[in-house]
Amino acid sequence: MGGLSLANPGAFTFGLLGNIISFMVYLAPIPTFRRVYRARSTLDFQSVPYVVALFSAMLWIFYALIKTNSFLLITINSVGCVIESVYIIMFLIFARPKARMRTFAYMFLLNGVVFAGIVLFTLFLSHGINRATILGWICVTFSVSVFAAPLSIIRLVIRTRSVEFMPLPLSCFLTASAVCWGLYGAFSHDLYIAMPNVLGFLFGVGQIVLYLYYRRSPTTPIPVTPAATTPSPETVKDAKDISGMIQLPENLHVAIVSMSPVPVVEVRRIEPELDLEARAPVPVSVMTVEVAA
Repeated sequence: MGGLSLANPGAFTFGLLGNIISFMVYLAPIPTFRRVYRARSTLDFQSVPYVVALFSAMLWIFYALIKTNSFLLITINSVGCVIESVYIIMFLIFARPKARMRTFAYMFLLNGVVFAGIVLFTLFLSHGINRATILGWICVTFSVSVFAAPLSIIRLVIRTRSVEFMPLPLSCFLTASAVCWGLYGAFSHDLYIAMPNVLGFLFGVGQIVLYLYYRRSPTTPIPVTPAATTPSPETVKDAKDISGMIQLPENLHVAIVSMSPVPVVEVRRIEPELDLEARAPVPVSVMTVEVAA
């Protein structure tokens, strides 16, 4: 049993630890939305990761309800639904009309049509234990598909020989989360939770190894526009404390793609010229020409 019952202390312990770690990682995008709120603009941020994260949380809640005895899986994903909904609402408030309409379209298709299709298929076209099996494989397929985000980060680190996009604390927390949820799945005899977290653990360890290898390597600069050479006071700060636990550079945008039970995030750099909070003006050379009458 994988719920609150102490009859399975292993599942309870690692499920509880997974809840705690996942909750802290869910707070990682807070600096992004603090910047959005202060700038009254979504800047160049995209809503897709948050819509996908909301869909992921909804899907795993539905799986936990079908499987039963998965209270710890329901708790963290319910919290995730609330947090991701807040992020999406803030995005909708400050987004431009076109970005707002795209976000509504993404939510309608993914969180509306696709999720409703999965629910109807599971409830009416499958029966008994087959429901949990079919839904479990759907969850595994989705979890594996979103690993494109860490794969792109690993490719970028190898190409640029820079660990800027792969902060070590975040990689450690994601690896710990994968370990906890993987062991939760093992102790609760749930293949569909344990299996994708093996992949998550391998990605996490790989990122940590790459960080240790490339942290002192000469980096290959990424081309930026001239305006990006003048950083703002907000983006040159060394790090930002997230919930008092995770130290992340302020010039990185972290978006949760999937958290519990399979941790996946998207990380990319915030270009200074797109940061509307910048208070340091970009020097502009002005040349005057006198024309004789």
